Amino acid sequence: MTDLTCSRQCNCTIVALAASLAVGVIAAVLTFLAIVTAAPVFLWVAFGIAVGYLAVLLVTAAFATATTRRCIAVTLPALLTGILGTVLTAVILLAVTFAATSVIGAIITGALLFFFSLTVIMTACLIKCLVTCAD
Repeated sequence: MTDLTCSRQCNCTIVALAASLAVGVIAAVLTFLAIVTAAPVFLWVAFGIAVGYLAVLLVTAAFATATTRRCIAVTLPALLTGILGTVLTAVILLAVTFAATSVIGAIITGALLFFFSLTVIMTACLIKCLVTCAD
């Protein structure tokens, strides 16, 4: 396959952003209404998973071949945004205690779930790209 065809097939960033935005908005609303709360255990798990993703991405990029570098280049900006956003928002929520129905706390919790779901979905995009563009 050519570089252009591979890049078009592998670019699912728009879909990932839309789905992650929906998850983030729903999480923010549910947090504001006190239907769902983010327990500190969840925040630590999200933080740990994001750091693990960062380590795996480092290893993946280090052992990338010329074909797989195209896939990584297509998905890397959104994937890194999701990983670093997850780490940052998890640290903020761990460091600052918000009231159960705080608007700011709900927005930051929604941002955490936006970034976390962006990380997971972009990882699926990266795997899809690596499989389809490895020809």
